[in-house]
Amino acid sequence: MLRFDEHYDTYSEEIFQFIYFLVGHKETAEDLTQDTFVKALHNGAAFRGDANMKTWLTTIARNTVYDFYRRKRLIQFIPFFARHEGMEATYIPEQWLLKQAADAELYAALGQLKLTYRECIVLRKIEGYSIKETAEILSCTEAKVRNNTERGMKALQKLLGGEHDEIR
Repeated sequence: MLRFDEHYDTYSEEIFQFIYFLVGHKETAEDLTQDTFVKALHNGAAFRGDANMKTWLTTIARNTVYDFYRRKRLIQFIPFFARHEGMEATYIPEQWLLKQAADAELYAALGQLKLTYRECIVLRKIEGYSIKETAEILSCTEAKVRNNTERGMKALQKLLGGEHDEIR
């Protein structure tokens, strides 16, 4: 079994990105990522090994985000807009600019989806979790994950104004 600092080194970037997709604010995502790992450290004995460590940490992260919104009494999640904060503005290739425009449109559209659809799309299509892992993280059935992913993709396609096979 890995030591806690190894878990942090291995998974903190992915957990941060997942939280950032849900909250859309860098500092909040950083705080919630830290809270996630503190909860994992305090509840390490609860990890039975039924799921892999990344799945367990993502579940804790999701619950931490929910707790944050419950405390703040916010109903709607804020969409994620900026992926490359800190990139030098002196040289911006046209291809990068086009990708940024497409990403901004995608994240704005994601922010308009029902939370259940957004979670499934982020976990399945962006984070790359399997249907089974996504079901474990969301504490639901695999059929519900399939349905919410499909419905969410259809709603996302409608928001983006056309037929798209993939979101990336």
